Amino acid sequence: MPDPAKPRLAYIDWMRGLACVLMFQTHCYDSWLGGAARQSRFFMYSQLGGTFPAPLFLFLAGISFALVTDRLIQKNLRPAQVASTTIRRGAEIFALGLLFRVQEYAIAWGWAPKSDMLRVDILNTIGLSMMLMGAVCWMVLALERGTRLALALASAGTALLIALLTPLLWTTWSPRFLPWPLESYINGVHNLGTPQPWLFPIFPWTAFAFAGLAVGFILQSPWSRARETQVFLSLAAAGGLLIELSRWLDARPRQLYPVYDYWHTSPNFFLIRVGMLLLILGASYAWCRCVVENRVIERWVVGESGSGRWGFSPLILLGQASLVVYWVHIEFVYGRFSILRKHAQGIRTASLGLLAIFLAMLALAFVRTRTKGWMKGRDIDIRAWLRQSPART
Repeated sequence: MPDPAKPRLAYIDWMRGLACVLMFQTHCYDSWLGGAARQSRFFMYSQLGGTFPAPLFLFLAGISFALVTDRLIQKNLRPAQVASTTIRRGAEIFALGLLFRVQEYAIAWGWAPKSDMLRVDILNTIGLSMMLMGAVCWMVLALERGTRLALALASAGTALLIALLTPLLWTTWSPRFLPWPLESYINGVHNLGTPQPWLFPIFPWTAFAFAGLAVGFILQSPWSRARETQVFLSLAAAGGLLIELSRWLDARPRQLYPVYDYWHTSPNFFLIRVGMLLLILGASYAWCRCVVENRVIERWVVGESGSGRWGFSPLILLGQASLVVYWVHIEFVYGRFSILRKHAQGIRTASLGLLAIFLAMLALAFVRTRTKGWMKGRDIDIRAWLRQSPART
């Protein structure tokens, strides 16, 4: 349960839950489908849906980071204190990413290569992105304290810079002089000699986090809070414009870069994905707003009771426990304990397996959020009891 004193924003949890569902279907069909099913149009579209979870997780990490940073600023903390708090949290996520790789290697002992422990995965990139966002916010706050507009512009500029540098760092500017574990964080080369599109290096993936950071600071301004619905509609409209701009730029006969790869490194593809993220953001806000305001649906779907607690919503529940369900589901889909034999299933069997994974992860999220809320409640009760208990000699 969310803490009533710190209410969660439903649309953020809902979007994070949507990313989890898209991630489940992508991983399940990729791991289990085999034979003709793997060559089908169904498989192609399932993997196309898999292009959304990573940008969604990073984009939402940026929005959440902006909310946390803004709260710290409102407490009148010094820029160094704000940076210390936020960068430390990013370092914790990065450490969890390293731990996850070690765990996966240990479970797969005997057939996984040691290089897997140094693979640049999404948790590593989220952690690094948070540390980089903390550093950028630190610099901006040191120059112009508390200006949300300056923070938003710096974040958007950083996102654009990362996107513009990506094609070069993957090709002609590739940092070959670095050891491959370090170069892999720049362009995802791993130990294979060339950048791998299935990894999550800083370029271009961190750009999505900075795009979310810019949006988060925009949403936190008093002007935006007073015009919340109009701002979300405007962001969705801006998303549509970015999509059209991306398509227009891609259609130009001459391109800026010596090597042009629209689907992996092109800034044009970055623009179209940011545009889609903004459309999803607007739609998620509209859905959650409509559900919350509809008192009939509210009781059963999401709802907000007088105690400030959310009712049942599968996507919001998954979103609140996204780290846990990501961590656990991987082993039951790709790992040694896969619930189905890999690359050997038809669409029907794989879909039943997907349903089983979804329900299991939903149950895990339910237990996780309820246990977390129960522990918080007991902690408050114990501290209150200790304050009221007479001192012992």
